[in-house]
Amino acid sequence: MEQVTLGKTGIITNKNGFGALPIQRINKEETKILLRKAYQSGINFFDTARFYTDSEEKLGYALSDVRDKIYIASKTMATKVEDFWKHLYTSLEMLNTEYLDIFQFHNPSFCPMPGDGTGLYEAMLEAKDKGMIRHIGITNHRIKVAMEAAESGLYETIQFPFSYLATEEEIALVKKCEEKEIGFIAMKALSGGLITNSAAAYAYIAQYSNVLPIWGIQKEKELDEFISYIEHPPVLNEELSAVIEHDRIEMSGAFCRGCGYCMPCPAKIDIPTSARMSLMIRRAPVEVYLSDEWIEKMKRVEKCIHCNHCKNHCPYGLDTPSLLEDNWKDYRKFITK
Repeated sequence: MEQVTLGKTGIITNKNGFGALPIQRINKEETKILLRKAYQSGINFFDTARFYTDSEEKLGYALSDVRDKIYIASKTMATKVEDFWKHLYTSLEMLNTEYLDIFQFHNPSFCPMPGDGTGLYEAMLEAKDKGMIRHIGITNHRIKVAMEAAESGLYETIQFPFSYLATEEEIALVKKCEEKEIGFIAMKALSGGLITNSAAAYAYIAQYSNVLPIWGIQKEKELDEFISYIEHPPVLNEELSAVIEHDRIEMSGAFCRGCGYCMPCPAKIDIPTSARMSLMIRRAPVEVYLSDEWIEKMKRVEKCIHCNHCKNHCPYGLDTPSLLEDNWKDYRKFITK
């Protein structure tokens, strides 16, 4: 079994963290079955967030009786101290626990620090002193903010998108965290669904001994893949290396990671999927995205009012309106065939 130690936290877990964002999409009893199977199969790290609607509540419902045997990380998007405490107390109540193993600032536009005037980092320290949280973390989609957090020495864990599509800057962040003994939690290890070979994804990340991937799981067949890797971890052989090289070529350049921080859209465009539809229809069963429902969704791109909300909120600096337009043009070729 391959294990990872999250920096100086002392948290040791196998290379399969459970990303609990997708469980918002399934009901409470289905979630319980999924989470119990994950736990009973050896997965013991679960990542959620106050922002993930009922994800925390479902985790608490399914796993509160084994709380002392698992690690739970949650997040707050609070920008005010008052909201920070409100989020923390709510998270503890929903998760049916007295403490969080890691509490993370959820994709802030800046790196919270002591004395910055917000009081947010001071609130984290107070929560830690009170035993409500055990470790302080931060998540982000902006390489500049994440690197600043790593350099600051203030954070015990950093969560950032990381997969075999990573740039040199992102690899440098992973190495910086290893150097500073900061736990690195890899979100988007499947690049929001664009990576379809989980064995290649696992094998690539396994090269980095300090990285814990959290896989977004909502179906039992997805869970079964990662459970199988606990005892039989994929090795980065010639075959998987070829898969990675092919995907890097196909998805080189600017592409949407599907993080969703561009939302909501006033024109009701499903931006995270519509902005990468060209890739989705080539990498997923094409009939899924050629339904009447998706044709109607993609047509909404024509109603874009060019308010630039999506462009201004993209942590990767993408020209999202242009990306949407290009994807709509490409998509139309498929539906007119």
